[in-house]
Amino acid sequence: MNTSLTSTLSFFGHSELEITDKLKEDLKNLIIKLITQENFGVFLFGGFGKFDELAWEIVTDVKKEYPYIRRVFVLTEEKHLNRLKRPKYLLDEEFEEFVFFPLQYNGFNKRIYYRNVEMIKNSDKIIFYVKNTENSGANKTMNYAKKLKKNFINLAE
Repeated sequence: MNTSLTSTLSFFGHSELEITDKLKEDLKNLIIKLITQENFGVFLFGGFGKFDELAWEIVTDVKKEYPYIRRVFVLTEEKHLNRLKRPKYLLDEEFEEFVFFPLQYNGFNKRIYYRNVEMIKNSDKIIFYVKNTENSGANKTMNYAKKLKKNFINLAE
């Protein structure tokens, strides 16, 4: 049992999508492969949308077999590091850690995008579920990963 898995993975996808049994199975098999064959043990979540929820559910299920993996929620505001100031829907028992990466932009409307940018910078690999929807936040985030030449997989392809 390897309890020192150090590679970091993040998830991004559309807030609305049809979740099929095949998508669930493909994502679960990929996550297990990344843990067992590629040293991934830190999973970053931003927590918005159906794909993020699905990824969290699968990682949480897989954690039963690999209890040493870590679910990390990346906050959009530094003040939320303080548990008492954190939104009530962010439960301590659902994540091993909460982190904040300093953002390159301080405006409220684009905070999620710039948090996503920091998640990409801090990931060794990214799993996307992005269809060709040019103006979606998920697509803009995937384009940023391409720009940085990050290692990623798009399960929508």
